[in-house]
Amino acid sequence: METVRTGPAGETMDTPRHRALGSASRVAILRLVRAADAGLTAGDVAEHTGLHFSTVRAHLDRLVEAGLLVKARASAGAPGRPAWRYRADAAEPAPAPYRTLAAALLEHLATTGGGTPAAVAAGQSWGRRLAATEAGSGGPVEVALAVLDRLGFDPQRRPAPAAGGDAVEVHLRTCPFLELVGQQPDVMCALHAGMIRGALRGGGAPDGEAVLEPFAAPNACVARLRVATHGAERP
Repeated sequence: METVRTGPAGETMDTPRHRALGSASRVAILRLVRAADAGLTAGDVAEHTGLHFSTVRAHLDRLVEAGLLVKARASAGAPGRPAWRYRADAAEPAPAPYRTLAAALLEHLATTGGGTPAAVAAGQSWGRRLAATEAGSGGPVEVALAVLDRLGFDPQRRPAPAAGGDAVEVHLRTCPFLELVGQQPDVMCALHAGMIRGALRGGGAPDGEAVLEPFAAPNACVARLRVATHGAERP
């Protein structure tokens, strides 16, 4: 059990974070990752520092455990299972009700199993509920953007290159759930992808789809939305 300590001015000292920064190598790695807008893989860090890959990975995991970095799998659309990509945790937390709900969902999924398919299903149900409160926002994409904005993702709509007229790309410039992502990265990202899909479908796109690519753009995760509505008016 960690002992809570206070500094000279009476402030609470975060012991795990201070311990994580007790290594000069970890401090250097943290600065390196913070300076990289799109984050870095362990291989990137090893190349920049000259440290052994296994040593780098251990340092990065220690920084994640201390809440100083967050990791997610960033495939950039490539097939296969991508390497972990690490990024600094600097986002403002989500509003308390949503953060509490997400934490409860994450704990439930981690306890009962089901992996990413269960996370997507739970997120989709969550997204539909959130979409119901944004009914006046416009079409499916506008509803999804309103949901993401309310949660604190700072969404920015971008043209989707060569993806068809019903495709939309959204850059999520902050993640208010980064601390939770660090606990179960694959599950939490799947939960978010499902939530976006649910918001699209709740907003009027019955076959709406969403793929979430963590750290796919500098300073942003990328959500790729497809909003075909089978004859309904598109946004």
